[in-house]
Amino acid sequence: MSTSQRDTFFTALLTGAMADPKFAPNSDNIRYLWRLADIATYHARCSATPEETARHWIQKNYVIVDTETTGLGSDARIVEIAIIDCTGSTLLNTLVKPAIPVPPAATAIHGITDEMVKDAPEWREIETEVIELIDRGWVAYNAEFDDRIILQSSTNDIDYPGPRCAMRLYAEHNGEWDAYRRKYKWKKLVDAASAMNVSPDDTPHRALFDCQMTLGVIRAIAGVIL
Repeated sequence: MSTSQRDTFFTALLTGAMADPKFAPNSDNIRYLWRLADIATYHARCSATPEETARHWIQKNYVIVDTETTGLGSDARIVEIAIIDCTGSTLLNTLVKPAIPVPPAATAIHGITDEMVKDAPEWREIETEVIELIDRGWVAYNAEFDDRIILQSSTNDIDYPGPRCAMRLYAEHNGEWDAYRRKYKWKKLVDAASAMNVSPDDTPHRALFDCQMTLGVIRAIAGVIL
């Protein structure tokens, strides 16, 4: 967020408020003006509304990606990946044999065990296919995580376009401002889907299910019913 731009917005808001004789420059009102300045600064970077962005993703038929992993840290690896397009067609849905064991804590979340992935392809066997699919443009919910986990799972120097984030898109659409972080509050995918009345027909907490939920949220934001 640009500090100088934020200050400019605040100064303009304060000048306008001070012109009102009823305005009291107390701490609550000043905080409120800073909040408005933060929101204005955030939106100054946006060239489209969430609805317009969601429709653009659908029109471009970007792919939706989700991964299940051995964990969240820098040593985590992919154990399942699914990719669908914006028509809902499944392009890839496979377990992946990681280079490390699947911890019980991870299995407790997604249900994937070492036994289930022992005969699955290794990442290096599907990497080319994944890169070819996401090269057309891709979206994920909490995209920074999926982007990082793809890089961590690879042993090669791979090159592909950066992702679009459906979590940020929903946060903007939902409109709940986080004054401390100066951005819209991020919500879990399951909460976004529930709020948008999205309920896929698949196994919860698996990659394909989460892809379908993400697509459902994007369609709902766009106002598209398929």
